[in-house]
Amino acid sequence: MLITLKEAAKKIKAANKILITAHIQPDGDAIGSTLALMQMLRAMDKTAQVYIDDTVRKNLHVLPHFEEIRRPNDGEKFDADLLLILDTSPDRIGKVRDLTDAPILNIDHHITNKGKDVELFDEPKAAATCEIIFKLADELGAEITPDIATCLYTGIATDTGFFQFSNTRAETLRIASELINLGVKPHWISEELEKRSAAEVLGMKTALNSLKIFYGGKVAGMFLTLDDMKKIDSTEGFIDLIRVIDGVDVAFMISEKADKVCRVSMRSKGVDVSKVANELGGGGHIRAAGCTLYKNLAEAEEILVEAIGKAI
Repeated sequence: MLITLKEAAKKIKAANKILITAHIQPDGDAIGSTLALMQMLRAMDKTAQVYIDDTVRKNLHVLPHFEEIRRPNDGEKFDADLLLILDTSPDRIGKVRDLTDAPILNIDHHITNKGKDVELFDEPKAAATCEIIFKLADELGAEITPDIATCLYTGIATDTGFFQFSNTRAETLRIASELINLGVKPHWISEELEKRSAAEVLGMKTALNSLKIFYGGKVAGMFLTLDDMKKIDSTEGFIDLIRVIDGVDVAFMISEKADKVCRVSMRSKGVDVSKVANELGGGGHIRAAGCTLYKNLAEAEEILVEAIGKAI
């Protein structure tokens, strides 16, 4: 059920023990939004804890209070009266869902999130969930400290490709400007997030060596096997290496996560890739989306290329 931001704030105010989470394979927006809201709620004298059921890219470990994020253990329970899910739908939070039977409040900015069976505030025009949390702070009467501002700015910067993507609006830049006035150091965030391990750089080489072009140059794809993935810390930003190819409308990367489990990431300049992802059981944004295909790499390639072909 869709609700307003004011209604979402009212539900948060009424809760005392709040479990906060985001999607598996968390990005800057997932981590930035959860950490920012955790700090806000603790300042309101609420019990608030972030759980993420996945490893997090090392670059994001520099964010304030990152060390307080927990990963759920089998059989673990958390005494909560509200489960707050940010930046995703409830089906992508892994084992965190087993921690509590508390009512769910979902806050997101993905157009494919339909709020099935939960109360949802969704603002697809927002560049990042961190934009929404910035506005939620006002509804909660919460102060945005320099640490909170740093988390929020990180989420907005990463989801906009550091303000290069088409989701960057005047409102996005206004919020980013306010966060800078509140203590954010943009150069520090960009320097930290741009850092790459030697393994990641070598992984980029491997990914580029797998490059294939489809549909007369309109589509480009990269492929990483399970053995490749074992040598790579993170594939964050890999897809941007081919998104910029002249003439390419849709860029994608398929990475093998396990036997017959392939993760798909897509970016586009014109095609609505959220529809492609949704058709394949995933979701996302018009220009950036993804899904998981329970096939081997060759089968996943065939299915995805056919689906993209229909879209273009």
